[in-house]
Amino acid sequence: MKKKKNILSVLSPYAYITPISLILLTFVAGSLIIAVCFSFTKYNIITPAKFNGLFNYQKLLRDDKLKLCILNTVKITVMAVPLQMIASTVLAALIASRKDSFLGKFTKAALFIPVLSSSAVVGTVWKAILNGGHPAVSFLFGIFGIDPTMLLGSSTTAIITLSMIIVWKNMGYYMIITLSSLMSIPDNYYEAARSDGANSWDIFFRITLPLLKPTLILNTFLAIISSMQVFDIVYTMTGGGPSMSTTTMVMYAYQLTFKGGKAGYAMTVSNVLMLMVLVVVLFQQRFMRREASEI
Repeated sequence: MKKKKNILSVLSPYAYITPISLILLTFVAGSLIIAVCFSFTKYNIITPAKFNGLFNYQKLLRDDKLKLCILNTVKITVMAVPLQMIASTVLAALIASRKDSFLGKFTKAALFIPVLSSSAVVGTVWKAILNGGHPAVSFLFGIFGIDPTMLLGSSTTAIITLSMIIVWKNMGYYMIITLSSLMSIPDNYYEAARSDGANSWDIFFRITLPLLKPTLILNTFLAIISSMQVFDIVYTMTGGGPSMSTTTMVMYAYQLTFKGGKAGYAMTVSNVLMLMVLVVVLFQQRFMRREASEI
């Protein structure tokens, strides 16, 4: 009986993780294997795939549209990530300073609502707001001399508008992560600093930020990966236009698959994006290990 109990105690943890492991193997690892295999074929979903060797990968080097999509993805990442980090950190610090007040609790809940909302819904709502010609919206943007109906219609402002909406939607997520780290900082650090005559700025920049460094690194890389994979908001707001000025890599792969009939080449594009994300993940692990060794 004791041997049976020992065996059960050893096997029971694996039984708990078996369902999610099967799901991950089927839909994640399986999808990855399929994408790699089909990237070496000429495939349009309807007819059987035909092996064409490295043709799709050779085509990548000559594809000017792909280069534009990579540039658009980088633009969104460069614009969105720093603003997300700054906004989430500042908001987390302000909420932490008023954590027991009604204002602090309300602000935390209000900022997290966009995170809970579907990206497709967020994109649809913002498109209706900007293009709807609402007097209040027109008046608000008119103060700054901006016509809201042209924000998504111009190749210059469309990608900036998308980046700002991505910041608005996601900063609450990183704010919660930063806030949880802030709450774990012992109060005696702040009390000792105040007793030594440190002001609020000194405390924030010399105590809070250094202790938040691992969390900020994590948030930064999570935001980079999220920005590289953005699709829903682009699809619902601009569809990649105007003139492909907001077409990201994921959007380009979608268009190739369902509008261009080039699913094989689309999977090749997806594999390039996967490699880019993998590089970011490897950098993240390197930074996190370095930070852990310093601690």
